[in-house]
Amino acid sequence: MDERRHVILITDGDDFARKTVELVAKEIGGRCLSLSHGNPSILTGQQIVKLIKKVSHDPVLVMFDDSGFIGEGAGENALKYVACHKDIDVLGIIAVASKTRQAEWTKVDVCIDNNGELTPYGVDKFGVPEMEIGRINGDTVYCLDQLDVPIIVGIGDIGKMSKKDHYDAGSPITKKAVELVLERSGYYGTKQDEGRKDTHI
Repeated sequence: MDERRHVILITDGDDFARKTVELVAKEIGGRCLSLSHGNPSILTGQQIVKLIKKVSHDPVLVMFDDSGFIGEGAGENALKYVACHKDIDVLGIIAVASKTRQAEWTKVDVCIDNNGELTPYGVDKFGVPEMEIGRINGDTVYCLDQLDVPIIVGIGDIGKMSKKDHYDAGSPITKKAVELVLERSGYYGTKQDEGRKDTHI
């Protein structure tokens, strides 16, 4: 039996992201590791893994943020540690677009635009499709190409996107991204998912 914890990594951690991820976690019957939020990230990878193991049930949504730091900042160092830990099963990554001063980008498998539509094109922070296929620009995405995960979904700025993803509206874009990760990773077919339907926040 797989004893690893099943997590979704999210490359955003400001207050808008925290409120949104908490809402979405509740909607899908998972848990948000609220202590992982920060702009930039404060907790180390070791600290985050310990906290993940204490969360009551899966899937666990975990946030990381470099706050515009170019290259591998604290958020990405923590993300890499968590993603590569033997006790963690990464179901997928939600890569969040942002406006960076220098080109920092990652390949993505698919994006969701600000209308909730799947697109092979990258999106900007407003969730508007761009010209390039299969990549987005962001500030906590430098290391994602190095990771072996089932799926990377690109979206605009969590909880924002010209209010189309605001938590008052139910954060439909982020929710769809999380549901897509759960579907494509095969998580919905696991025994863990059978128990998920009976859990509430």
